[in-house]
Amino acid sequence: MRKKILATVLPLAMAAAYGNPALAQTSPTPAEAPTVAPTAGPEAAPQDGAANPVATGDTASSSAPVSNTVVISGFRSSLQKALNLKQQAIGVRDSIVAEDIGKFPESNVAESLQRVPGVILNRDDSSGEGQRISIRGLPTEYSVTTLNGAPVNTTSTSTIGSAARGFNYDVFASELFGRVDFYKSPLAELSEGGMGGVVDLQTPRPFDSPKRTLRYALTGAYNTSSEKADPAGFALYSNTWGSWGFLAGVAHSKAVNNRSGFEATGGYNSSRNGSMSPVKGNFAYTLDYDDPRANLSGYTRDQIDNAFLPRIYRFYGSQNRRTRDGLVTSLQFKEGNLNLSLDGLASQLKNSRDELYYGILIRNSKTTNRNAPAGQSGHSGFVPLDVHIDPASNLLTGTFGNTSYSSGVTYGEDKTKFGYLALNGRWAARPGMVVTGQLSANNSDATSYSDTLSGQIFGVNSTIDYGDDHVYPSMSSNIDYTNPANFSGFDVTTGWTRETDKGRQARLVLDYDYDLFAGWTGHLKTGLVYVDTSKGVEKRNGSAAMKAKMVGLGDASVRGSMVSTLPISNLDMGAGWPHQFGTFTRGYAFGTYDPLAYNTGAAFTPAQSFTAAEKVSTGFIQSDFKGEVLARELRLNAGVRWSQTELDIDNFQKNGAVYEPNHAKGKYKNLLPAVSAAYDLTDTLIWRASYGKTISRASLSIIAAQTVIPNMFDNSATSGNPNLKPQQSKNLDSSLEWYFKPGSLLSAALFRKELTDATVSTTTQTTFGALGLPDTALGAIFQDANGRVDPNLPMTLRTYTNAGKQTLKGYELSYQQDFTFLPDPFKGFGALASYTHIDPFNSMKWITNAGKEIEVNSVPKYAYSFTSYYERGPLAMRLSYNYKGKSLHGDNPKNNGDDLIRWRGPRGYLDGTISYKLTENLELRLDALNITNTLAYDYFEDATGRYGEGKRTRMDYAKYDGRTIKIGIRGKL
Repeated sequence: MRKKILATVLPLAMAAAYGNPALAQTSPTPAEAPTVAPTAGPEAAPQDGAANPVATGDTASSSAPVSNTVVISGFRSSLQKALNLKQQAIGVRDSIVAEDIGKFPESNVAESLQRVPGVILNRDDSSGEGQRISIRGLPTEYSVTTLNGAPVNTTSTSTIGSAARGFNYDVFASELFGRVDFYKSPLAELSEGGMGGVVDLQTPRPFDSPKRTLRYALTGAYNTSSEKADPAGFALYSNTWGSWGFLAGVAHSKAVNNRSGFEATGGYNSSRNGSMSPVKGNFAYTLDYDDPRANLSGYTRDQIDNAFLPRIYRFYGSQNRRTRDGLVTSLQFKEGNLNLSLDGLASQLKNSRDELYYGILIRNSKTTNRNAPAGQSGHSGFVPLDVHIDPASNLLTGTFGNTSYSSGVTYGEDKTKFGYLALNGRWAARPGMVVTGQLSANNSDATSYSDTLSGQIFGVNSTIDYGDDHVYPSMSSNIDYTNPANFSGFDVTTGWTRETDKGRQARLVLDYDYDLFAGWTGHLKTGLVYVDTSKGVEKRNGSAAMKAKMVGLGDASVRGSMVSTLPISNLDMGAGWPHQFGTFTRGYAFGTYDPLAYNTGAAFTPAQSFTAAEKVSTGFIQSDFKGEVLARELRLNAGVRWSQTELDIDNFQKNGAVYEPNHAKGKYKNLLPAVSAAYDLTDTLIWRASYGKTISRASLSIIAAQTVIPNMFDNSATSGNPNLKPQQSKNLDSSLEWYFKPGSLLSAALFRKELTDATVSTTTQTTFGALGLPDTALGAIFQDANGRVDPNLPMTLRTYTNAGKQTLKGYELSYQQDFTFLPDPFKGFGALASYTHIDPFNSMKWITNAGKEIEVNSVPKYAYSFTSYYERGPLAMRLSYNYKGKSLHGDNPKNNGDDLIRWRGPRGYLDGTISYKLTENLELRLDALNITNTLAYDYFEDATGRYGEGKRTRMDYAKYDGRTIKIGIRGKL
């Protein structure tokens, strides 16, 4: 595959560099035509040309300095269009515009957004694809995504069942969109709820390009880890006939991705901490020094007692297979002053997950009964035989007796279906007066189910070592890993989750132009909006019945179903790891333990299921003002948004030993003022400032759900509070933007958000039995040999209230330039870059055992991106790098007594694109994603500073996704 790619690309690159001089010339200058800037905000997005309102080579509108910019087509053109929109806006706005209809710059909208200053991308853990975004360090649910101005929600893969507000961009092919507008400063017309910002996705319409258009793209993708090649295709047809127009586009893609690496799944601990009562650290374990084989290898017992072992020492490998299908349609009528459109969007994402694990279980290892079977309950303490302590990391390695192996697999299926339909209307009642309206509906239905099977080998001697990279450790013993006769202790668990989102919106908006005194003009916008949304989460757990079937089949039957050939091929496991071991296939797992047959309505879990409906009635009024101050243009926007939210919750409340249906209501109002200004200090220098109030509603999982254990390996639970109010924020933004050359920008921005009514948690102590949850709500470390959890097990119950204040502040730097000043052929180069710095937000005091306080940041302190590109003649190239710093893992950090802080490691991704125009209507394209094969990892830092920071040693997980190479063609007819 690599040879074929090189054989194709290198001749094309050579031809571009040394070939026909005529092809290397700049495209002809398009005719210049003035364009009127759209009024700010998605609720005023023009019904005509919404996806591409600023044509290549257009002059800027009268609300910004005039710049007769002529640019060529392609990526450079999309940057120019986006820059025009940013320059015209009054508030802080960034845009990403399609190079042409059906030609979005990146294959994933979220991955496009990460080059916008202040945006941090969160990737799907199974596929490595961009999934959600966080803005200026705020969590993902603090942003609102709208579709042609209407709020939408959808979820996929690992987020199914989380009930978090947000939008999973990986559900959609990027070709289905024409433009994305990103608003960081508040405007009265913007949908409330986006404390971080509002992202408006806009679908194309036929009159965006009022002529017959037929575009297509065919691509083959190859992942270096899975060593699989997969197809993708896109086709779009658009045409107009007089006053009527029709557009339809379809997209299909398949992808197979492998992941591999190391997992500790819960951190590190020492034998000293693990033997205490109560246990310190993340898990319990005690070394067995009383075994006659014990050998301290020259160390003192105190040294070995203080050294670290991971909770689980295992290899992780997975294969993720996803199929995505999408459809976008638009039927448009445009005649005279009337513009109507019926817009539709549908998408379906199917995701199959195969995961396998193999390694040593260290958690809960303790010997209390030496007469019990070796390695099993009561006789599971590790015996040090020939051990070594790494002085830098304090990790304990070497040979141990009485270890137990666990071989496990998880097979899962995820599916998300999304549908959207909207009727839009625009009527120019008279010059300067426009009425727009929209009726829209959207539905998202996501389901996820899985089986996990495991078997164990008890009581063997093992030698472990982390190696140099700590990603592919080594493990060896004298046991035959492939012999099913050596396995026992079989277990099976299952689960099924469904999350649904529904949205209905009605909107009516009036735009009115008017004159003021002394040459000032105004543009009034007022409107009414009604949004009715609901979210439902239903969980089922049929593990008890499934385990009963396994017990009934007997160990001999289960052993007979094991295989030694791994169900996932092409896994990178390292030289020191066994490449074969007993495991189970997907066919056996789903054929014998059908998750759909066991996770029926009878397995319904009421404590974790609910439905919540929100009805939001809104009115807003705002006005733009434009005039001159000190012979320079000043543009102002001032307005206020009033909203009333009614909340209806249907869940289940425990009454004695049973759960009964429960209904709760909530209601609150918000008044949200907003003011923005843009002032032309010079012809090329703009100063912007804005102030306004915004809100973000708390996650429905902590509003509507009853009692949930978020982490089955942590004895803490959460309980919802239907009376939670939204957090409020007072936002202040200020920026300077220097448009120093056509297609060029240098800017600096400051931002500050003061948050009140923050959602904070309070804890109480209770017992597991008082929670009324099934035994499977907690992991095996809390269960006895029969899978039962002690009802008297101490539990921490966390509830949520509105309290406290928080402040987020930081700055953003941005740069963009076409290097047209360079001589040929270098004038085709250009670059854009951004840097975001966030002062510690939501920072918490992490306290060491000695009482020292350490401030930890829950979000990355900084993120940056850099893109260089070249467009000249038929050749175009682009290289992008996006990086984000480390951040605290989890929402509730605490010292468990081990003095170890868990961080999500920093990571950067490098992507590249090369395209070559074979003809004016046919383009060959090569994309390379994750070129450096970035390692994604979490790690534990020693807060005392005694044993190094742990970045490349005490990893909780460390995995590679592999590189993805795509080669294909794009064309038009």
